[in-house]
Amino acid sequence: MTNITTNITVDPAYEAVAPDNFPAMMEVDRYNNRSTAFDKIISATHDHFWDPLDTKYIDFSQPFDMENEYLIDPSQNTDLKTAVADKLDEKQKIKLVNLDVQWSLSSILHGEAGALALSASLCHILKDPGAQEYAANQTREEARHVAGFSRYIQARWGKPVKVGPALGDVLTDLVTTPLVWKKIVGMQMLVEGLAMGAFATLYKTGRDPLMVKLMQLVMTDEAFHHKFGKIWADRTIPNINVAEREAIEDWAWHIFQVLLFNLGSPEQKKHIYAAVGLDWEWVQGAFMEALTDANIREEMQETTNIFRVLIKTLLKAGIITSRTSGNYAAFIDMRELYAESDRMVGDDIAEEGIKYLLKLNGQGNRAYSLDKMSAAE
Repeated sequence: MTNITTNITVDPAYEAVAPDNFPAMMEVDRYNNRSTAFDKIISATHDHFWDPLDTKYIDFSQPFDMENEYLIDPSQNTDLKTAVADKLDEKQKIKLVNLDVQWSLSSILHGEAGALALSASLCHILKDPGAQEYAANQTREEARHVAGFSRYIQARWGKPVKVGPALGDVLTDLVTTPLVWKKIVGMQMLVEGLAMGAFATLYKTGRDPLMVKLMQLVMTDEAFHHKFGKIWADRTIPNINVAEREAIEDWAWHIFQVLLFNLGSPEQKKHIYAAVGLDWEWVQGAFMEALTDANIREEMQETTNIFRVLIKTLLKAGIITSRTSGNYAAFIDMRELYAESDRMVGDDIAEEGIKYLLKLNGQGNRAYSLDKMSAAE
């Protein structure tokens, strides 16, 4: 894998400086050199305003019977598709599924904390005032996601579980790298693409009305974060040299593999299996027996599957070409993805959420289209 250690800047909107080079931010010509590429999504930030501390938007005191009710449809739980299901009674299955949701939401919370720090870091290095303002807006939105997920997890479990090593390493790399292309591809596309799939799945399969509401509110913000990455891709990928393009493509495939094979591995969730009396190594054997490549491929046909959403995000951004499409074809029908529109899973849910927020915030009841926010003018 070729390693590009410098910024890939073909559009002045993404010109960056070192984080300690604040004098560059005071150059007088910088203030008037503002790109219009992000104006639509900057202006739209008021359309999807919500406050996790205001019960008008979401009330975290809503109860849920954690011992007797599944937080999500249990048919969506991977563990119960293996021999694990034969070892557990109904109460244990509920406990397993709900602890697995805690694991997933804790991972999402850590991801939101990473997105907050990464967005703030972009404010320190992007010279374009428009790009900088967008990053500042996203920082604010990620901060409310951290607050929202923290309060939900506190309401249902008391506190989150620690980040898994694979996700923790990826997030640390993205936050601390000085490379704008890695931050945007890694966070705005890979992690945000993964998150949109997770949010859509939890929204559609959730049985806790509070969790379902939180998913939709967060998606009203995240749909715009993905579009910031898409603008970068549209302006950058077609205009870079072969070596740079291949470096981005190979790095994206590497990160995809890390996330695919590590995010939900039994070794990282030992505490969950111990809580229902199972040995994690036995569970790992059950996983390897049940989850063949064919089974993984079948699961990825679901439109909200997190890795299907991730592959589509990369494909539509031009980061998957004929060089690497065969890698992903082991898991999904790439021809099917090529034929789909650019519209992402979750956009419909986000649009309905935005209409709800517009009305709640006294801005009327009007049609809303996220598609109009994508094109950079």
